[in-house]
Amino acid sequence: FTAGNLIQFRHQAVGQILHSKAFMLYTPVTIGETSTGCTTHMPREVRPIPLTHTSFSAFGDVIDANGEAEELIINDGHTVRHNDLAKLDLTREGGRAAVSIFRSTPPALPIVIRAMERHPLSSQAFVPLGTSPWLVVVAPAGDLEAENISIFVARPGQGVNYHPGVWHHYNLVLFDASDFLVIDRLGTDTNCEEINLPEADWIEVDLEGII
Repeated sequence: FTAGNLIQFRHQAVGQILHSKAFMLYTPVTIGETSTGCTTHMPREVRPIPLTHTSFSAFGDVIDANGEAEELIINDGHTVRHNDLAKLDLTREGGRAAVSIFRSTPPALPIVIRAMERHPLSSQAFVPLGTSPWLVVVAPAGDLEAENISIFVARPGQGVNYHPGVWHHYNLVLFDASDFLVIDRLGTDTNCEEINLPEADWIEVDLEGII
């Protein structure tokens, strides 16, 4: 090359390099994809709905003292018994009823649902003893379908009883550590099945206006 040809060649080479880098830097990348072409799924958002006897009836029982259950006046008129609030099923295949206390702490935000569990041989009841609202995450019994997962927000004083086989998430308290009175089944067999959701089925809980 002559000196002039060498300078022209360098200019062309630098221009090609700059053009190539500009293409890499400014090519649009679709949301959910990286520049390498690998797909990253953003969790879909689900907003919790209020927990009521009607809205939760497909999954179990709401345990509270709001007056929907039978009320009995006992103890010389000093006590109102809110009677028979849950359909307990605890003694199948030699199991027995057990009363425990679970102490739950708030998870980090944002809350993402990545797994579910169920108890095919029994019901499981949770009654909060604290003053923090909490989330109830459920799906119908049978094959777990992520699109059928529902999320409820329970007020302090509202408990639930999951019917046998109903999919649910572990307790998710929102503000402070909270104790739960738990009534479930003890036995020598396996009565807890857990499943991890594929990343494409993860759910982020929309808590705007709740916390």
